[in-house]
Amino acid sequence: MNKTLVLSLIILVSHFVSAQSENEKYRFEGESHLKNIRMLTEVGENAEAYFSFDGKKLIFQATVDSLKCDQIFTMNIDGSDKKMVSTGKGRTTCAYFYPDGEKILYASTHHFDEDCPPPPDRSKGYVWKLYDSYDIFMADKDGNNLVQITNSGKYDAEATISPKGDKIVFTSTRDDDPELYIMNLDGSDQTRLTFEKGYDGGAFFSPDGEKIVFRASRPKTQEQLSDYDELVKYGLVRPTTLEIFVMDADGKNMNQVTNLGKASFAPFFHPDGKRIIFSSNYGSKDGRDFNLFIINIDGTGLKQITYNPTFDGFPMFSPDGKYLVFGSNRFNKNPNDTNIFIAEWVEEE
Repeated sequence: MNKTLVLSLIILVSHFVSAQSENEKYRFEGESHLKNIRMLTEVGENAEAYFSFDGKKLIFQATVDSLKCDQIFTMNIDGSDKKMVSTGKGRTTCAYFYPDGEKILYASTHHFDEDCPPPPDRSKGYVWKLYDSYDIFMADKDGNNLVQITNSGKYDAEATISPKGDKIVFTSTRDDDPELYIMNLDGSDQTRLTFEKGYDGGAFFSPDGEKIVFRASRPKTQEQLSDYDELVKYGLVRPTTLEIFVMDADGKNMNQVTNLGKASFAPFFHPDGKRIIFSSNYGSKDGRDFNLFIINIDGTGLKQITYNPTFDGFPMFSPDGKYLVFGSNRFNKNPNDTNIFIAEWVEEE
């Protein structure tokens, strides 16, 4: 064989192997639904990255550089053009694009105090703090023209928007128990949806806007109820046992999807509307490693998607179902980093 041809073939194969290796370097064995995983952020604490409705942008929260707590950023889905769009003051969480892509939604504490609120009291164990100083704000996509749309004097956060472009679902402690509420895009007509004791939050609409999926705690034993009641008085939630629920967008026909007895959270509908992806420490020996799972809306067909020995969470499908974005501790440069990853979604036969 011609030596030049042989050399060309060797170079071609080398490039192919190198590209294949590059595409697979962020994937663990068994992750057959994910292909071409890319890391979109490099350092810091980055989480809750959500697609715009046209699938071209991501909005997320991050503590990076000199920031002391989370602020809201946007970027393209290839990780380019990162920019902070919140005020840089207070603490922010749970951002989302409006359907037209021209406005954004997020919760912030900056209007109460420019400093970061104090961390939760860990003497009570691992707990989440639902700060009363959180309100929900609407702004232009660049962060300008900020408008406050909730003002209950209690925790208002975890807001997402229906693909129908008509409603926002969010969590509030305005009636003491953390419950789900719904409102119009401008903040009007705020209406309570859930009424059972326990934390209800992290809600997302189905692709057709007809259903809502969310995480919830349902304390039942006297010990669980006492612990829950004591924590709620201080705006705290113990997220060690959360299950995934689905209901109609008006709060009717609530059904429990999972019954794993673990910390299952961050549910999101697959674009087919028949499946839900979520994060859970189900199967973890020490309860510390979280992976992504997918399940049918009726609770059947549970399947593990990721096999990371640390943390994978906050999954969201692109509107066309071609991509999955998620937060992860995999392959960190620094021990405490959480980064945003995007992968091509592979449907298995």
